[in-house]
Amino acid sequence: MYDIALKESLFPAQGGPDPAPLTIGDMLRASAARVPGQPALKEVGYDGAIQRIWTYAELLADAQRLARALASRHAEGARIAAYANNLPEWVLLELACGLAGVTLVTVNPAYQKRELKYVLEQSRAEAIYYVAEFRGNPMQAIADAACDEIPAIRHRILLTDHAALYAGADIGALRSPKPDDPVQIQYTSGTTGFPKGALLHHHGLVRNGIDTMVRAGLKPGDSFVHHMPLFHTTGCAVLVLGGLATGATMLLAPMFDPATIVHVIARERTRFILGVPTMLVALIEAVEKSGADVSSIHRIMSGGSMVPPELCRKARAVFGAPIQIVYGQTETSPVLTQTWFEDTEEDLTQTIGQPVAHTEISIRSPAANAVVPIGEQGEICARGYQVMLGYNDNPEATAKTIDAEGWLHTGDLGRMDSRGYVKITGRVKEMIIRGGENLFPAEIENALLEHPAIAEIAVVGVADEKWGEQVACFMRCGGGERPSPAELKAFIRERLAAQKTPAYWIWVDAWPLTGSGKIQKFKLAEGFAAGQYEPQTA
Repeated sequence: MYDIALKESLFPAQGGPDPAPLTIGDMLRASAARVPGQPALKEVGYDGAIQRIWTYAELLADAQRLARALASRHAEGARIAAYANNLPEWVLLELACGLAGVTLVTVNPAYQKRELKYVLEQSRAEAIYYVAEFRGNPMQAIADAACDEIPAIRHRILLTDHAALYAGADIGALRSPKPDDPVQIQYTSGTTGFPKGALLHHHGLVRNGIDTMVRAGLKPGDSFVHHMPLFHTTGCAVLVLGGLATGATMLLAPMFDPATIVHVIARERTRFILGVPTMLVALIEAVEKSGADVSSIHRIMSGGSMVPPELCRKARAVFGAPIQIVYGQTETSPVLTQTWFEDTEEDLTQTIGQPVAHTEISIRSPAANAVVPIGEQGEICARGYQVMLGYNDNPEATAKTIDAEGWLHTGDLGRMDSRGYVKITGRVKEMIIRGGENLFPAEIENALLEHPAIAEIAVVGVADEKWGEQVACFMRCGGGERPSPAELKAFIRERLAAQKTPAYWIWVDAWPLTGSGKIQKFKLAEGFAAGQYEPQTA
């Protein structure tokens, strides 16, 4: 840990001089030069069997080949979307974009037409790279329907069609982007309406992966199962870029299936695993059910929502390793703070650790934007190499998030002790964290308000043992017959991804209001917890 004694809630950057800025290409070439023959990427099938394998030299060669293909059809700076689940071609596309000077727009494979069309249009994407379907979601059909309405989309390419994917590789040329050039747009839902696209740069993504994995203790030659969604910064930055920079072997699973993941861990003797708390609970249950030997695991990382102390203790008992907590957000590439392997049980279970290397963290008064005394609550703010360039085509939102001094305001409330350890105490925003997925009431509310029977609506997060939080939807009927939960579920599933579907539906005749007439959502949540409502489920 960093040995420091603070006088105020401002943690100066630690870790020595700032390292030389890197691009994705710089990182990949350096790793391939160090360990050319070592396995870099192994494809895990749905049955857990190892399928295709790339050494570091082969991964670099294929990424360069795909980069030349991209350069043959996309100008430097063009935006292209990846709409797919975890598969090696997604990783190759990410690396190739870095080598071709093209910006990758990551898309949740659960998205429906409405969500996909918004992302494609807002990002100004000119192409989409997709798969035919995933988990019953007809992605090619959804993408084609959305793209039919977007004249700017010039290319639609199946990632599994290698003839189309690599077409032009013999005529395209590699480019030399700069470390601070944009390389990804990742969408993070805002509190007022549709998602905002965080514009992330090479150095932020690469260095954050390195800094996080260094503290996680990942070593060259270590292997790990990668089951986190690639469209998240955790999946494509921390695990892919951080793992490749370290010289580790990544076993890429197509999806999270606890029994399969545990089987692969036991067979391959992997040493590291990352998952949000709900995933770790499922993995522990799978180990206990199967009796699998998972003693090879030396490090566990988790975050995305608060990690209960009991889960930390259970993970140590089952895997023989403590959970290292990470905290961050998409806008910061993503990790800001992280506990240390050697931390006490109290720090591991009650804090989100100290800032990662080369990163400043301050706790500031939301009203005055001034640093608060040690131990006082304020907004968690960050300044460092990993801060996004801004929100795509949204200078107003960018200015609200990054202040004139370069501090990014996370929207989360917290406290810092004199050692620089941070605790989260609440949220400035109304974000709901369900199983590590950030959900925002306004987006769900706007979609449901299209239903003719709903006159007013309020979506809140309510406590849930399995998911951390679940979505509860309070509604006032506009007249006529109230639709059933099943009807409401079908209505929203046509518009939004499954994880945004409310678990509870509650009809009300009146609202708890502020003096200015605004709905007091915290009172709805309190009433739900106290059993004052009769929620319905679909």
